[in-house]
Amino acid sequence: MRLPLRRDGTADLAAHVTGPGILPIPSGLLAPGASEALFEAVASIDEVPPGRMLRVTHGDLDLLLVHTDLGLVVTDDRCPHMAAPLSVGGLDGCEVECPLHKGRFDLRTGAVVRFPTTGGLDADGVYRAPWSPPGAPAKPEPSDDKARARAATRVRRLRYYPVRLRGATIEVAFPA
Repeated sequence: MRLPLRRDGTADLAAHVTGPGILPIPSGLLAPGASEALFEAVASIDEVPPGRMLRVTHGDLDLLLVHTDLGLVVTDDRCPHMAAPLSVGGLDGCEVECPLHKGRFDLRTGAVVRFPTTGGLDADGVYRAPWSPPGAPAKPEPSDDKARARAATRVRRLRYYPVRLRGATIEVAFPA
């Protein structure tokens, strides 16, 4: 089933991606092609209890299915910084943490809660300096090519995919 369209031609996400146990997709963060995508069964609700994450693969697309304290949400299973699988990271309520550089992202809004340790550019192009976790040595400003490349890497916002619950089956809309 495709998502219904409003009169202006945009997808009517409210009818399919909100409701009991489903987090709404933040404005402007719907993955390209997802509004025209068909829903496909990916897991049983029993496979993803509250507080758990599950990697879902469809072709060459890896998605992260998360059952947060507030409901289900699906985003790319890759850190928007350097593409590490978020499913290997941590989950605290509605925040997911990258296993590589400790960046934290709010699944409710797509916002960066804590910038990755390497520093870099935020989604709006503003430079953020490197930082170190407590007890670790201080990170210097970038000086070699590798460090300068990390500093120029933009941390993008998360992208979201429509998800719905049909009985005990979780379905996701995968772009073609």
